[in-house]
Amino acid sequence: MATVLFDRVTHRYSGAPTPTVDDLQIEIADGEFVVLVGPSACGKSTSLRMLAGLATVEHGRILIGERDVTELPPHARDVAMVFGSYALYPNMTVAQNMGFALRDAGVTEADAQVRVDEAAKLLELEDLLDRKPAKLSDGERQRVALARVIARKPQVLCMDDPLSNLDAELRVSTWPQIVSLQKRLGTTTVYATHDQAEAMAVGDRVAVLRAGSLQQFAAPRDLYDDPVNAFVAGFIGSPGMNLLDAPVRDDAAVLDDLRIPLPRSMRKDARIIVGIRPESWEITTDSEASLAIDAELVRELGAESFVYGHGISEDWRSRSGKVVARVDHHFRAALGAPLQLRPKPDEVLFFDAETETRLR
Repeated sequence: MATVLFDRVTHRYSGAPTPTVDDLQIEIADGEFVVLVGPSACGKSTSLRMLAGLATVEHGRILIGERDVTELPPHARDVAMVFGSYALYPNMTVAQNMGFALRDAGVTEADAQVRVDEAAKLLELEDLLDRKPAKLSDGERQRVALARVIARKPQVLCMDDPLSNLDAELRVSTWPQIVSLQKRLGTTTVYATHDQAEAMAVGDRVAVLRAGSLQQFAAPRDLYDDPVNAFVAGFIGSPGMNLLDAPVRDDAAVLDDLRIPLPRSMRKDARIIVGIRPESWEITTDSEASLAIDAELVRELGAESFVYGHGISEDWRSRSGKVVARVDHHFRAALGAPLQLRPKPDEVLFFDAETETRLR
C-alpha cells in the first residue's frame, strides 16, 4: 500500500485554451478511500488517468509513496484501473478474465490461480468462475472487473465511475459493498464520480472539482456543514443548498418580508448570497417575517417530502431558479398555494455575491 500525492499537477489537452486540470494539490493517506467528484469536464477522470500514467503531466509531479512516478509508463506504477465499461473478454470465462493480466505480467500459473481464487472468494464469485460474461448480470460483470484488478494486488486502485452502467437501485445497493471491500483490502483508492450522493456515501474524504480546479477537500460531513464557497454548498446535498442572491438593507439580507440580520463584518456589502439547506426552513403562518413561495412541485420520499417553489418578488433571486424546503411527510402542501418559510437562525450561511467565497 502507499500514499499518493498530486503535487501542483496540471494537464492540458492538445489545442485546449485552458487546462483540464489546473494546479491540483491533493495528498492521500496510505489506505485512504478518496473520491473526486464534480460535474462533467471538471477534470476528475483526467486526474485518475494522470495517476495511472494514461495522461501526461504538463506541470507538477505525482508521487506514489516516496517514488516520483510522473514520467514512468503505466506498467511501472503498480496502479490498477476500473472503468464503468467492464472491458471483459467475451470469449474467456470469469476465471480466465481474472487471471489473464497476471499471467501476462509473468506471474506463475500456480500463483495466478491462488490470487484468482482469493479474489473470487472476496467478491463471492466462486460459483461463476466457469461462466462467460454474456451469462452474467451487470452487477456480476462489475464484480468480475473489480476482482480482476484486486487479483493484481496493486499499491493504488483507481476507479473511474465504476457503477455508471448499473441501474439506480443496484448502484445504491453496491455502495456499501465497495466500501466494505476497500476497508478489508486496505488498498489506497481514488474513485471518480459525478454523483455527489455516491461520493458522500463511499469516501473517507471527498475532493470537489470545478472546471479543473480543486474547490474543497474534506470529509463528507465537513463538506455538507462547512462548504468553503457557494459552488460546493450548491453541489453537495440532494437537493443542494438554496443560494439566494439578496440585497442588503439596514444591516440585514432582505428576502421580501424576511430580514436576516448580518454579522457586523458583512454589513458593508450591497448584495449577499444567503445559503439555507432545505431542512433548515421552518413553515410559519407569520407572513410579516417570512419568505413566501408558490409551491410548484412536491417530491414525495416516504418519510419526508421536498416542496419546490419560486419566489414572488424580483428583488432577490435563487441561483437554481427554485426554493426548496424539506417538510414532514404529514404536511400536505397545496400546489399553487403560497408557503411561508423562515430559516432556523443558526443554520444560515453567507457567501460573497461576486467571488462566491464563504463569509460565515
